[in-house]
Formats: sequence, structure tokens, C-alpha cells
Amino acid sequence: MTKKPSKRSSKENRYKMLIESIFFDHWKKGTKEFEFARIEIEEKAAEFDIKLPKNIGDVPYTFRYRASLPDKVVETQPKGLEWIIEGAGRSRYRFKLVPATRISPRAELLTVAIADATPEIIRAYALDDEQALLAIVRYNRLIDTFLGLTTYSLQNHLRTTVKGIGQIEIDELYVGLDKYGCHYVIPVQAKGGKDQIGVVQTTQDIRFVEQKFPGMRCRAIATQFMPDGVVALFELTLKGDQIKVVDERHYQLVPADQLDQSAIRNYRP
Repeated sequence: MTKKPSKRSSKENRYKMLIESIFFDHWKKGTKEFEFARIEIEEKAAEFDIKLPKNIGDVPYTFRYRASLPDKVVETQPKGLEWIIEGAGRSRYRFKLVPATRISPRAELLTVAIADATPEIIRAYALDDEQALLAIVRYNRLIDTFLGLTTYSLQNHLRTTVKGIGQIEIDELYVGLDKYGCHYVIPVQAKGGKDQIGVVQTTQDIRFVEQKFPGMRCRAIATQFMPDGVVALFELTLKGDQIKVVDERHYQLVPADQLDQSAIRNYRP
């Protein structure tokens, strides 16, 4: 019996057909960036008889954060560069070539054991990897531990707009202060499963802070699950079009009675 494709894979295939066609309507050899309008997605969907979601922006959103671009699009990438899709204002998007960056947890880093403070009811009802990860980071105050600040979750799944980019969503936004009373704004992106930390979300998080909280220091954070429930945290910054890792730490949440008493007295950075 032939296995039916999952709804997710079927949706991605339809979206790939649309985005690939739009890409090649604009791309020519040597092109480094170009813009396209949301109306083009509707026009292509009508041409291919593809039913679109109510939120048409889900098509570019899928390739900005979740899925890889079609193979034919990837084949046009010069060595060392990759295509990203970023917002270019209201109902507009931009394909842009940027230096290829792959940020993933380093296996050789020390894993720090932390007494698990996650309520069992949260673990029981978390609906997906991203939601579970954000909750674990929040209840265990891992942002505080990682940055050495006192932080507070201000809002999660914040949908807003950024000038020059358009509508964005920040997974969770924290504010914090240090021992001198200096305030910080801390956008957090959570990656579960095989999702990759990318330049698009990092850029929009930092630009949001620059525009909405001018003069305040931004500490952009990414967090990701590793095998065995280890939580990786990264502090990120931008240098040109590239993401740079400022710091990286790994935390293993364990029952308090399983903590290594010798280790917790002797941990050093």
C-alpha cells in the first residue's frame, strides 16, 4: 500500500512550487537580491490552481523559518552564499544572497547540570517543541543563568512590525537588568527539532530592539534542544549580513537529588 504524504509535506510541496516559480520570474545569473510582492503569490496560486491559506504570508514565512528552499533555487547559490527571504515592507519580500551560516550546538562543550524547576503539568501539556522549550527556559530562569542578569518575560509570540522589514514575530521577549541597574531588552528565538538558527530571525529581532527601544542594549538569544533534553543557549550578534556567536552554553535539567555535589561546587567557565 502506498503511503500517503503528510499534510505538512503536501503543503510544503505546494509552497515550493509557488516560491520557485516566483524566484525564476525575477532571477538572472549574477543577481544578488530582488523583491517580490505578496500579490504575486496569489497570481501564481491561481495559475497553478493551488488553494492558498487565509494567511498568504504563510508561504514566505515557511521558507524564512521552517523549510528549505526548492532544490532548483539552491542550485543558483554561489559557493559560500545562500538565499534568504526577508521582509521588505508591507506585503513585500526580498530574496537576498548572504554568507552561508550554520549555527549548531558544539558537542565538545561542557554540559552544566541544573536542578529542574519545570512544573510537571507544563511538561504534560506542552503542545510542541518550541512551546516546551520556551517554557523550560522560562521556569528554570536559564536566561538569568546564561547572561548573569535578572530577567523577566515581557511577552511571547509577539507580533509586530519593523520598518523596512514588515510584520515579524518574536518567540519571546524579555527585559532584564544587571547589578548596576542597567536595563536590557532580550529577544529569544526557540528552535526545536531540525530547525536551524538563521540570519533572518536574528536580524529582525535585533532591528526590532533598535527601533522600539532606541539606546537600550540588545542581547539576542537563541535556544535549541539537543539530544537527551539538553538545552543549548546562544548569545548572537550581527556583523554585516553574518550571525556571530558571542557565547554558547549547554544546560541539562535533572532532579535535585541527582546533582553531582562536587561538580556544582567546582563549575568554572
